[in-house]
Amino acid sequence: MTAVLPDAYTVRPPMLEDAQAVLELVSDYNTSVVGFADYTLDDAQDELTEPGFDPVTDGWLVFDDGRLVGYGSIFGKGDHRQLDLDVVTTDPVVERYLLDRLERRAAEIATQHGHPAVQVDIVNYQADKAREERLAGYGFERGTIFHRMRIDHDGTVPTPAVPAGVTVRRGAPDEASRRAAHDVMNASFAGQFGFSPRSYEEWHASLENFSAFDWSQLTVLELDGEVVAMQLCNDQFVEDENCGYVGRLGVLEKARGKGLAKFLLRDQFALDAAAGRTGTILHVDTNNPTPALGVYLSVGMQATLVMEVWRREVTAA
Repeated sequence: MTAVLPDAYTVRPPMLEDAQAVLELVSDYNTSVVGFADYTLDDAQDELTEPGFDPVTDGWLVFDDGRLVGYGSIFGKGDHRQLDLDVVTTDPVVERYLLDRLERRAAEIATQHGHPAVQVDIVNYQADKAREERLAGYGFERGTIFHRMRIDHDGTVPTPAVPAGVTVRRGAPDEASRRAAHDVMNASFAGQFGFSPRSYEEWHASLENFSAFDWSQLTVLELDGEVVAMQLCNDQFVEDENCGYVGRLGVLEKARGKGLAKFLLRDQFALDAAAGRTGTILHVDTNNPTPALGVYLSVGMQATLVMEVWRREVTAA
């Protein structure tokens, strides 16, 4: 995979001051594909300041006579066996150039972390069939399909009854509560597509940097004195869609089948409606080994957007 940019093009790493230009680039592309921006300035700023992301080595901006025409980044979590790629441009030549740089960097990261190879993932709106074909041509294969699920709130939503024997703890004012939620998340998501377990410190730093989150949005459920379920919400979709967002919902395997996930969802629906939100959003892997999609459909959520994750393997440098 090689590509050469026109002589007039320039390339440099991104800086926080570039967030507005990145916003405009991403919004223009997204709008051309799905009809709306699906991105905010906070999203851009959070990406550029994510702990662990080094813009000097892991980010690229491509300019044509001073106009931003391409943005690429690579980011790894945990043991860095799986890396997330982001490429935004409408120019196939720029796209190929950025993917080439990202592949080289992925090979370096594999070597740095002692892996013979790593998996690299890139998200594509299912509506962008032309890009889908190009990704296949670059050696990517479709890994899974995510649905954006949404339920609309029209007026007051009743607060659900707490399941028998369950204690609800809202917010996480202390480290013990946060660590318990982190443990449940890692255990409940283990083995799922694209999930990389993170240390508590790495996870905590990421959330502290996330402008749309505060710890009051973490809820845990206890059963017989043990934390067995967690739900992590944020305001990521408030600015553009006035919707609450369920970022993570996990239930330990031994506590499944007790209605805990449905309770947490309905509880969040009630909270979002009371806050004046027009709906609640989440994302689900349609190939999830748990019955997550069925749970979301059963509480009234419907798919509003389809995204595919394309994957390929990159060997170490």
